[in-house]
Amino acid sequence: MATAKKAAAKKKPAAKKPAAKKAVKKTVAKKAPAKKVAAKKPAAKKVVAKKVVAKKAPAKKAVAKKAAKKTTARKPNAAFMKPMTPSAALAAVVGANPLPRTDVTKKVWDYIKKHKLQDAVNRRNINADDKLKAVFNGKKTVSMFEMTKLISGHLK
Repeated sequence: MATAKKAAAKKKPAAKKPAAKKAVKKTVAKKAPAKKVAAKKPAAKKVVAKKVVAKKAPAKKAVAKKAAKKTTARKPNAAFMKPMTPSAALAAVVGANPLPRTDVTKKVWDYIKKHKLQDAVNRRNINADDKLKAVFNGKKTVSMFEMTKLISGHLK
């Protein structure tokens, strides 16, 4: 009988061991899908890398288009090229003939450079002489940006 008990005792643990192995297999089977999810993450990174490459490629094409535009001649804006009559004060500097705005600005700058009216310290400022004071509405010093605004008031 003692041998029967020993044999029975040996059979019981032997029966438990395979059940434990099955439980391990089940947990392993549950972890396997988690590994597949982890495998999908690097694929997402590759997609991001492709998007970056796709964004860079049109930028190069844009550079090529800009180069193509430089070879073609620009058309001047019709509003700037329309001849306008200067006032009497402005006519003393640029002449009385009707001129486009672009030519008026060029002639005023020629006058400023010829008479050295640009400020030596701050080159953006223009020190007006008697003729330009009338154009600048009595101001002695005017910035070059304000100058174009004041000149446009003397054109009709």
